[in-house]
Amino acid sequence: MRRLNLRQLILLLTVSTALLILGNTFYTSYKTQRTLLIEQTLETNQAYAAKLAGKIEDFLVAVQQQLAFAAQDILLTDHSPQALEHIVERLIKQSNNFNSVLIVDSKGTVTAASETMRALLGEKLRSTGSLQALKERKPLISQPFNSVAKINRLIVFISQPVFDAQGNYLGFVGGSIYLNDESVLQTLLGEHYQTDRSVVYAVSQEARLIYHQDAYRVGELVDDNPVVVKVIAGQAGSQQLANTLGVEMLAGYAHVPSAGWGVVTQRSLDATLLSMNQQMLAVAKYSFPFFVLVLWVVWVVSRWISKPLWQLAQSAGYLDRPDVKANISAVSAWYFEAAQLKRAMLRGLAGLNRKIGQLSLENITDPLTGLLNRRGMQAMLDEWEVAGQPFSIIMGDIDHFKRINDEFGHDAGDEVLITLAKHMQESSRPDDLVCRSGGEEFILLLPKTDASVALKAAERLRQRVASELCPSTGQTVTMSFGVASWPCAGATVAEVMKNADQALYAAKEAGRNQVHHNQ
Repeated sequence: MRRLNLRQLILLLTVSTALLILGNTFYTSYKTQRTLLIEQTLETNQAYAAKLAGKIEDFLVAVQQQLAFAAQDILLTDHSPQALEHIVERLIKQSNNFNSVLIVDSKGTVTAASETMRALLGEKLRSTGSLQALKERKPLISQPFNSVAKINRLIVFISQPVFDAQGNYLGFVGGSIYLNDESVLQTLLGEHYQTDRSVVYAVSQEARLIYHQDAYRVGELVDDNPVVVKVIAGQAGSQQLANTLGVEMLAGYAHVPSAGWGVVTQRSLDATLLSMNQQMLAVAKYSFPFFVLVLWVVWVVSRWISKPLWQLAQSAGYLDRPDVKANISAVSAWYFEAAQLKRAMLRGLAGLNRKIGQLSLENITDPLTGLLNRRGMQAMLDEWEVAGQPFSIIMGDIDHFKRINDEFGHDAGDEVLITLAKHMQESSRPDDLVCRSGGEEFILLLPKTDASVALKAAERLRQRVASELCPSTGQTVTMSFGVASWPCAGATVAEVMKNADQALYAAKEAGRNQVHHNQ
């Protein structure tokens, strides 16, 4: 498995840290701004709804005072049609507060009417607002009701009773506001229409829309809206909720006390957050070039830091080369850790060379076969272990070697050993080491070789030995082999040797003349 080098680790750490910090900064900033923007929008909508509710309240109080003044004027007239008509026309023209005006006697008969309602003169009223005014005999703002005279006309009727000096009820004077047509209510609420996709609507005490920017919705019952439930209960405030279409809205609401109405102003959450989302994207866009520049700087600096250690690591993999000392000496170890490692490698290399130089050929060579003996083999294994160089071991043993000595004598047995040693040397590569570890046991050391390659080499050697006659006996000889690799088969060389020996034992137990591998 390919491992990451120091430069890649530095770059990975830096990029990961930068991305985490940048991501956390963006997330925290987004969440903070989002919460603040929602709170500000809720406060703004509540203040705006309160302002509109205040305007409607002032309007209703004003028109009730206007009607009260007209009721007093009626008492001062002779109640002639001309006098009553004059009062009606004055109410219509002086302020444009009403779409129509009526004066009705105590029996509910229209005695005077504005121009659009002249057809009702002398008629008894049957509308909900008129009947309510006759019944309650007090200043009244009716609930929205449908006009008797015209289909699909929703009306709010505001009336003022007329009493004489003795307290006798004479009837009432009242004005109508048409909710479906152009009226003073639409003027009050419509003139505050905003360009930021805010929605304003007003509801009656029965939770019915009396104003909406979508005129087709006027008269619709919205009693399932939690904000409407609160506002007609006399509450004021703000709330985040989903509208009838499932769209998240930020609503502010306020109550109109004199009529029991409510005013709601709201804006969708998506529209509220749109500018902030665009701003966050712009910040990310303009931050990207700087982020790329930082990555480039980190890449350059990481190369500068990792280069000495990388060069030393490369040299450590080729300690058997004659120029390795010059390569290590040429490394520019400009910081403490690299300098210490360089110094230690040079000292270790010098010590290793001295140690190898002290070993004589006699001490590391088997006199019979000319192969490395156990001491020479162990020296090479120690060197490879220190250098961290992977290798494989092929441990071979001659099958029934004792029988050869018993039948043909020890001289014939020695000739078999020499012949087999020759076969092994001829079958090995230039870098491979062939050793006789003792008696009839041989070991092949294969540097930088994995188990799969070693298994194939062992099998080729087994087949060659089994196919050739030994001159000293005139018979074929077979061998069993065990294969193990370092560092895959053990943390230490001793463990790998043990594993190879166990594999050899398994080959013997399985019937000899076999190759076994112990992972």
